[in-house]
Amino acid sequence: MHRIEIPQEIRAAARAMRGGREHLFDDLDPARTAHVIVDLQNGYMEEGAPLEVPFARAVVPQVNAISSAVRAAGGVNIFIQYAMREGAEKGWSTWHACHNSPESLAVTRAAFAPGSHHWELWPGLEIAPGDLVVEKQRFSAFIPGTCALDEELRARGLDTLIVSGTMTNVCCESTARDAMQMNYKVIFAADATATWTDAAHNATLANMSMVFADVMTTQEIVKLLRASR
Repeated sequence: MHRIEIPQEIRAAARAMRGGREHLFDDLDPARTAHVIVDLQNGYMEEGAPLEVPFARAVVPQVNAISSAVRAAGGVNIFIQYAMREGAEKGWSTWHACHNSPESLAVTRAAFAPGSHHWELWPGLEIAPGDLVVEKQRFSAFIPGTCALDEELRARGLDTLIVSGTMTNVCCESTARDAMQMNYKVIFAADATATWTDAAHNATLANMSMVFADVMTTQEIVKLLRASR
């Protein structure tokens, strides 16, 4: 699991911005809350997978604990599943052509083709009736035309998001940043998100703390959900 270290000066600056409060949200309405679990798929989770994130396997118990608490409180769990569909590069050609070699792009495209083994959600996740699975085709789950997350949330009257999953500094951060700017309340799970290094993980937590989200541990999130019931 990642060693979580948000610099004290960042913590202090964040507290100052919010009037001395440690957290943005002291309570929440569970009926308006969604737990958004980002990209916990075989292609990131398995040993030797094309985009393996070893730290991601360690956060599954925390993700499941948050999911269980959300269900018990009356919220919704939404599992985000990254897919590379045929023709997806048409609207995202710079990333496809400039940020990847043809070889690496071919590996990623094969891994996350819908129906492939690596596209499937990690079997260690606890998924229950009533949970949703939503496909996305970009890093952020809020890019118009590439994911139906915003529509699903607004149709259910959900305005508070708990973000977990992988990778902390790519898809989780992109999704959380966009969510806040689309007027959602965002809680970012410090010990239920994962990426390749502690440094990258903690840089995102610092960014989240300062501007975009309330950073909480799983224990704090579960406690908040139970108190809100």
